[in-house]
Amino acid sequence: MAPQHSEGDLQTLPDRVAATFSHKTVLVTGGTGFMGKVLVEKLLRKCPDINQIILFVRPKKGKDPQERLQVMFSDPLFEKVTNMRGGIETLMKKMKVVGGDAQEPDLGLLPADREYIVDNVDIIIHAAATIRFDEMLKKAVLLNVRGTKLILELAKTCKKLKLFVHISTAYCHLHEKLLEEVAYPPPADPHKVIAAAELFDEATLESMSKKFLDTIPNSYAYTKALGEALAVEATAHIPVLILRPSIVIPVIWEPLPGWTDNINGPTGLLIGAGKGVLRSMYCRSDSYADYLPVDVFISGIMVAIWNYLSYGDTSSSIYNFTSSAEVKVTWHEMIETGRAIILNKVPLNGVAWYPGGSMKHSRLYHNICLVLFHWVPAMLVDALLYVLRYEPVLMRVQRRINKGFEVFEYYTNNQWDFKSDKGQMVRKRLNEREAKEYKVDADGADIPQYFEHCVLAARRYILKESDDTIPAAKRHMRVMWVVDVIFRIVMYGLIMWYLYKWTSSIFSSSSVEPAERMLEF
Repeated sequence: MAPQHSEGDLQTLPDRVAATFSHKTVLVTGGTGFMGKVLVEKLLRKCPDINQIILFVRPKKGKDPQERLQVMFSDPLFEKVTNMRGGIETLMKKMKVVGGDAQEPDLGLLPADREYIVDNVDIIIHAAATIRFDEMLKKAVLLNVRGTKLILELAKTCKKLKLFVHISTAYCHLHEKLLEEVAYPPPADPHKVIAAAELFDEATLESMSKKFLDTIPNSYAYTKALGEALAVEATAHIPVLILRPSIVIPVIWEPLPGWTDNINGPTGLLIGAGKGVLRSMYCRSDSYADYLPVDVFISGIMVAIWNYLSYGDTSSSIYNFTSSAEVKVTWHEMIETGRAIILNKVPLNGVAWYPGGSMKHSRLYHNICLVLFHWVPAMLVDALLYVLRYEPVLMRVQRRINKGFEVFEYYTNNQWDFKSDKGQMVRKRLNEREAKEYKVDADGADIPQYFEHCVLAARRYILKESDDTIPAAKRHMRVMWVVDVIFRIVMYGLIMWYLYKWTSSIFSSSSVEPAERMLEF
């Protein structure tokens, strides 16, 4: 067994991962997205000698790319590195923003910016993608497939390129119930699909989407599989590393436990249930999804790059970054843990209904509960809002929830397993300091505490609800409990009354009619 080092001794060990990025110029696509932000923060915090990080940033909401970067650095996620490096201006010196858009035919790059990338970039990390499962097929193809093709073509012209990293997903080959760390045939020829997306308008292509997708449940899985196929194809020309994370969820370790900038995945379920608008789900409650905290994956990216460049092991070019081999949290456990946290520790403001409900194994039972506990309360609340001259919102929310259910049910009622042997192998090459600073395992994870951090962070950073409103939220929760009890008594009373009247009419008609017939006889 290797000797354990003290905290001070750890710092005497080399950080070979950070050294891999010393004096390197790294191009990141999707750098302003959820995953990209955590990647940029980690590179700036752990790699002070990195030469430069180049980001593709497109103008958005009236802000030019430079302004968007300033806004990004003001996020609480960057507070730690900002303090370490002496302010936002110091961080900005390590950054170069180019106006770019992976959806555009020429990536939206100015000639001067393209030339700069070709002359200076050492490593490209391609993370730009639309992750919406219900994205229109044309947009998904242009960003996830053609965008990948164009970035790869740009990479082939880079004079100093040492590695291209393609961020795929562990859920892009859904026909494989056991996903191994190998390349799989794509569902179609990506070049032909790109040509079709360029030829047809959005409405026409969407009308053909079922034929394109065939048995694949959504445009996300379909286009990510095609994008991965292009990356595999490019390995004949440039060094390519393909990383497949599972469902990427909020930060677990550092720099800010629970941080996220969206309500995708389990965070959305917790908020939906916590707000009282999500009360019934149809799924196998004993099944589990494979979750991967975003900071664990970002550490995995950096470690995988170090391993590839240091050991030159080109056979290890596809990695599955998954967690279910070590940690299995069922849907039931996740929902119950989240419910306990929201009810007892971190309630949300403006709860529409008392958080309750459960997962149903019967679709019929689920549909009945949808009517009773989703649609009926939504109609009642919206009617009240209308009378009070406020804009009705709950019916619109329920329609969005129902649309999300279509995707959710497919993933919760199927089960996949993943091999991650290469990641396990790379871990053994890390020294004690690197294993701690680039944590790529679940050792020491406190799942209930993690969910509490997720709810608290979502409350603060997504819902913008300050901590000083928690006492009032707890009082409001008690009121909603009383309302919920009354509503249930009334609803169940009406149901029992209706059943009583219905059965009474059946028995009365069936008993009277034979008696009358006997008299007639």
